[in-house]
This record gives sequence, C-alpha cells and structure tokens, in this order.
Amino acid sequence: MIVSMTLELKDIPGQLVLALSPISEFQGNIMSVVHQHDEKTPRGTIPVQITFEIEHSVLNKLIDRLEKSGVKVARVGEERLRSTVSVILIGHIVHSDMGDTIDKIDSTGFAEVVDMSLSMPAIEKTSSAYLVINAIGEKELGKALDIMREVAGKKDLLLIEPIRLNSVGS
Repeated sequence: MIVSMTLELKDIPGQLVLALSPISEFQGNIMSVVHQHDEKTPRGTIPVQITFEIEHSVLNKLIDRLEKSGVKVARVGEERLRSTVSVILIGHIVHSDMGDTIDKIDSTGFAEVVDMSLSMPAIEKTSSAYLVINAIGEKELGKALDIMREVAGKKDLLLIEPIRLNSVGS
C-alpha cells in the first residue's frame, strides 16, 4: 500500500536519515520526500512529508520504530487513489447537472473527481470544465473514463481525453 506520512524532526544533523532508514529496513519504497527546513512547527521541529510504498502488515512496527528513535509521527494516511487522468468537457455543462456527472464517478468506490475548474463565458454559450480523476489503479481509471464517455454522450458534451504517449504496441 502507499502511505503518506508527516514526521516532525529535531533541527539537528542526521534526523532525516534517522527517519528514512527504518522505512528502508521494513522494505519500504520511498516515492517522495518533502523536507521543509525553513518551516517550523509550534514545537520547534521541522515537518517532513514522506510518501512510500510498504506492506500493510509492517506499518505499525515502522511507526513504533520511528517513535522509539525520537521521530514524532504527526500523521499517517493511506494513499488509496494511485492513478490519475485529466480530461476536458465542453458543452452546456452547468445545465447538464455537473454534480450528477461527478457523482457518477465518485459513487464507483474506486475513482473520484478530485479537482475541477469551470469556465462559463456567458449563459447562452458553451462552457468548459477541466477535471482531474483519480482511481485506485489503471484498470479502474479506464472504467472511470468509460463512465465519463457514457455520461458525456448522454448529456451531449464533448469529452477531450488525454493523449497517451506510451501506448501499448507503439
């Protein structure tokens, strides 16, 4: 599973290594580290956000190891939605009930619309919406796009899909 963790480190040399080493010891695959050295918490510590992949069965052991070594674990969250795609809808979006369109994706349980920007030049003119859809995997992301295609067809909306540069068979 993918985990997003916020740690609070003391502002002394070696603390980042102290935090990252146990993740490696528990076979975690570190995906990103955001070390905000210029930012301090009210306790005078430095916040560090780490995203990594690890077996669910060892997560509690990892947290115990970090805290025993003096690293404060401020937040732990599972990153459920791993795959993402951006699409554009063009048409009378607001009049076609955008909430219903979003609900069709969100209600799947495996995908959700996580961001949307809407441009409405005038009531009688077509609108455009930029949507970001996240899903638990590539297959589920494909299903979410199928739903979006079906909804766009029923609501007479133009769906502009992403161009896949690394398509299979190219």
